[in-house]
Amino acid sequence: MVSRALSAGTWVGDPVHSDISFKVRHMGVGRVRGRFTLASAVLTVGESDGEGAGQVAARIDSASVHTGNDQRDQHIRSADFLDVEKHPHIEFTSTEVRGFDGETFTLVGELTLHGVTRTVELAAEFLGVVDDPSGAKRTGFSATTTISRAAFGIDIQLGFGAGNVVVADTIEIAIEIEFTAAEPDPR
Repeated sequence: MVSRALSAGTWVGDPVHSDISFKVRHMGVGRVRGRFTLASAVLTVGESDGEGAGQVAARIDSASVHTGNDQRDQHIRSADFLDVEKHPHIEFTSTEVRGFDGETFTLVGELTLHGVTRTVELAAEFLGVVDDPSGAKRTGFSATTTISRAAFGIDIQLGFGAGNVVVADTIEIAIEIEFTAAEPDPR
């Protein structure tokens, strides 16, 4: 049975049951979709409820980008876009929880992408807590946001005439993430 009670403590991100995806307009008439693999995430929940009750820190390996096209993936990893050799990680650290109503909230935090850190707001949803078949406590969240790639220094403009660009500046991001409760310290 799914519960709405998230217990205080440390929760560890589950990369196998998490998904970080994006979509961006292509040539103004289509969308390219892709995803990244979660490298690590830690959710720390305090004793109080609601706003200020928790903090999350997450890391993604930039080179894990996958769009289903190897040539495009290599280009995204190149210095034209993510420049994964110089910037191997994408990181997010929350700074504030706003408007938590028991289910939905705004998660504010610092996103570091391509070596640039900007404040972003994610529209988030708490999906509940459950005991999984192994007996571990598990919780899940969904979140979405939109970012400007130029704001993070990824401002390549590949045009094809009349002011059109191959890749739009606006990137839509969707996150589905699950955490498991960390084992208590046996000491």
